[in-house]
Amino acid sequence: MKHLLFNVIFLTLSCVCAVAQDFCMQSGKTVSVYMPKGQTPVANTALEMFADDVHRVLGSEVSVVRSAKKADIVCSIDTNLTFEGFMHYISGGTLYIHGADSHGLAYGLLEVSRMLGVSPWEYWADCVPNHADSFILPQDYITEQHPHVAYRGIFINDEDWGLNPWATSQEPEAWTVKSGRIKGAIGPKVNEKIFQLLLRLRANYYWPAMHECSQPFFTISGNREMAKKYGIYIGGSHCEPMATSPAAEWAMSGEGEYNYVTNRDNVQNFWKKRLGEVKDQEIVYTLGMRGVHDGAMQGVKTMDDKVKYLQMVIDDQRDMLAKTTGIGVPQVFVPYKEVLDIYKNGLRVPDDVTLMWTDDNYGYIRHFPDAKENARKGGNGLYYHCSYWGRPHDYLWLNSMPLTIMHNQLQEAYNRGIRNIWVLNVGDIKPSELQTEYFMQLAWNGNETTDFLSAFMQREFGEEWGSEAAKAMDTYFAQASLCKPEFLAGTRVEESDKAYWNTVRRMPGDWDKKSVAKRVAQYREISDKVEAIYYQLPSNRRDAFFQLVKYPVQAATQMPLK
Repeated sequence: MKHLLFNVIFLTLSCVCAVAQDFCMQSGKTVSVYMPKGQTPVANTALEMFADDVHRVLGSEVSVVRSAKKADIVCSIDTNLTFEGFMHYISGGTLYIHGADSHGLAYGLLEVSRMLGVSPWEYWADCVPNHADSFILPQDYITEQHPHVAYRGIFINDEDWGLNPWATSQEPEAWTVKSGRIKGAIGPKVNEKIFQLLLRLRANYYWPAMHECSQPFFTISGNREMAKKYGIYIGGSHCEPMATSPAAEWAMSGEGEYNYVTNRDNVQNFWKKRLGEVKDQEIVYTLGMRGVHDGAMQGVKTMDDKVKYLQMVIDDQRDMLAKTTGIGVPQVFVPYKEVLDIYKNGLRVPDDVTLMWTDDNYGYIRHFPDAKENARKGGNGLYYHCSYWGRPHDYLWLNSMPLTIMHNQLQEAYNRGIRNIWVLNVGDIKPSELQTEYFMQLAWNGNETTDFLSAFMQREFGEEWGSEAAKAMDTYFAQASLCKPEFLAGTRVEESDKAYWNTVRRMPGDWDKKSVAKRVAQYREISDKVEAIYYQLPSNRRDAFFQLVKYPVQAATQMPLK
């Protein structure tokens, strides 16, 4: 983030706009906004969100005016700004918001909402804003900001137990393909809430849920249109090529086996059908092929065959895209798990395709680009986990990915040239609020140096209680860096050798009685601390505190006692 100058923002409960040249919004007084014509939907969507924010915080209405001369807030396009960037400055008491494009205008408007005190987590974590009588920006306030990573987004994954059943209960009408495999749907009403969150976090990219229990994104009426409304680019994970989701969709519309060696024509037809349906959608196309779900490519055994047939897949996919959408559409290849070995054994990925590197599912990046990979036109991307289901152990229950590990690895990724696409596997969104916002903040700012955890907690719970909550969460994450709470339970997944697991579970390792007692004592200390904070908070802050602090701390405290 590049700050030309940033002065203190005055947000008071009772204030009179005494200085005529300052920008001021007052409770009960209409705020006029000028938005230039010809913007993509995301700019006007953000304006609607901003108007709602102003009404809830100040009790004021927002009107859209046709003349910039009559506006309190003037929005305009400045193509000299960096992609999706924006600039604020004050002149004559008017707030000017310049955007590089429609996304830049959207982020510029919602930056004002952020300064008003509207949390990105108002819906998802009950972080309600406080009422204010006025809002002032001083006349010398100016800021210029832009994203340091081009595509910044989340992956909804392992949605079976949480997001999928809840979303289906919110809009059962979205669930149109009812079978033994598909048990629900994340439709446009819920996706709208997800996209609002992404827009407030200055994200622009989305990998929809892909498990067999979920009806695929593009088969649900209204999902595509909602993505366009919020300016969200749609993509797909390492096993979801060409905007398809084979885990659920192949059983719905595929013919034969999902095997490129023995069933190439039918697999191609499966991909071509989707390309024809979505050619006017903003999509970052995933290239390559793995198994129907999260498994290795079918029909190949030797490394030579793996390279041969995956190369054939990519070459054929490129040809399909060239004929359907044009070769210039953004594309990504994800060398995840065994695919990294195939890549290293001679797979040729076209120069304009982004290479998306991955972590080891536990936060440590497996490969950083070398000089040749950094010189590629397509650049580099990152697929990162703060939630994971699979071998050797899952962690879906609590927000147990330490921010220190994320900071170390993400800063290293950025500094070593991974700057084109960042995607975070957030599971069900909850309980990964902290990690999600931190990830997006780093993707926006590049090199982040502020104390994120303390700033987050003070924003949501006030300076005094936020500082204390941050200290408790520091200890919580320090404990999780030694051993995640989920790892203390006998819940290893996909483990075929039960005898081995029983042996591992009985091994004492480094946990002698003294270290166990210390761990239990530290957990009890922070559990007591957050319990005391909870009952001293204002009532409208307690739900958010329970979700973001009290529950994870006290749930983790119980695990060493079992």
